[in-house]
Amino acid sequence: MTATPTAAVTPVTSVTGEAVRAAEAHSARNYHPLPVVISSAEGAWTTDVEGRRHLDLLAGYSALNFGHGHPRLIAAAKAQLDRLTLTSRAFHHDRFADFCTQLADLCGMETVLPMNTGAEAVETAVKVARKWGYEVKGVAPGAARIVVAAGNFHGRTTTVVSFSSDPGARDGFGPFTPGFDTVPFGDAAALETALTDDTVAVLIEPVQGEAGVLVPPPGYLARVRELTARRNVLLIADEIQSGLGRTGRTFACEHEGVTPDVYLLGKALGGGVVPVSAVVSSREVLGVLRPGQHGSTFGGNPLACAVALEVIAMLRTGEFQQRAADLGARLHARLHEMTTAGLVEASRGRGLWAGVDVPAHHGGGGAVARRLLEHGVLVKDTHGSTIRLAPPLVITEDDLEWGLDRLAEVLARPA
Repeated sequence: MTATPTAAVTPVTSVTGEAVRAAEAHSARNYHPLPVVISSAEGAWTTDVEGRRHLDLLAGYSALNFGHGHPRLIAAAKAQLDRLTLTSRAFHHDRFADFCTQLADLCGMETVLPMNTGAEAVETAVKVARKWGYEVKGVAPGAARIVVAAGNFHGRTTTVVSFSSDPGARDGFGPFTPGFDTVPFGDAAALETALTDDTVAVLIEPVQGEAGVLVPPPGYLARVRELTARRNVLLIADEIQSGLGRTGRTFACEHEGVTPDVYLLGKALGGGVVPVSAVVSSREVLGVLRPGQHGSTFGGNPLACAVALEVIAMLRTGEFQQRAADLGARLHARLHEMTTAGLVEASRGRGLWAGVDVPAHHGGGGAVARRLLEHGVLVKDTHGSTIRLAPPLVITEDDLEWGLDRLAEVLARPA
């Protein structure tokens, strides 16, 4: 599909309003979505219950890297639906070995532990790192420490929010899980100081997504890799948002030539079709788990494996990584122009991914997101004054330019 400029529309009509009210009547209010009710989608475009089209510049927080309804992924899912969807891990199935083999190879690793959601992958990594620390590194029982970065977002489970620096994620959910040390993101010297003989892992996002698409200083990841290797500490890279093509490489760590000890993957691994996550590492690290110590009924199910295998095959062509690099260059050039023109306070990012800080007089990122909705563009805000742009990697250059034109128009007008 290509862009079709449209006049501004009223975002909430009676049909949309009724659908929103029906959803809110019996659902927990743990999200505050924009007032749009999507009924179908293709590629980078969605259609709502009013029949209005919107350009999706969020892509499910990178879960939709390959766009909505990619034909290869839908075909893989449909074919598997007719064969087998679930066995539980009580039995083997005929897609599991190929999935683990192919994903391990894509990562340059040996072993895969499949789960469902990104948060589950993070929880798995925390357990594995602690057990590795006790059984392999020789840390005293109960003494393991994990270093994390301020501003992190690794999920919303009880353990994960224990080391979040976001009050909205933490307040009201204590008591919290101990064993974590927080250092400023991008500060290698602070991280070096935090490492002790009891440190078993450093858990970090190569690019912090929820914090506003924050890219660390050049050389930071390489220095973290050097420090962790020297102190016999696992480097765990949370590439759940940044991985699988989003930054112009298969993994964001590749921009500094860094290979972590553990990759955490999710979101795009399921192709926007099914939830799939994975912890990928060496036999030494994942080998500390014994049967019965960790698992998931749906983790590594046949349907998930079939879709993820097609995702891996698509990534092997390099096409999507190159699209993210090329279109990302255009994205950041346009945002630089907007900054120079005073429309944007600042922007940053890597590949087809950007955080955009909007001027205060617009009333915050949420207000800008609502105004963009009226102009046929879907984005979401974070941390007050920032909006995130993460278009599907299949977006055309014309559609990307059209969406950025709408952003420039909104920011050029008084709030």
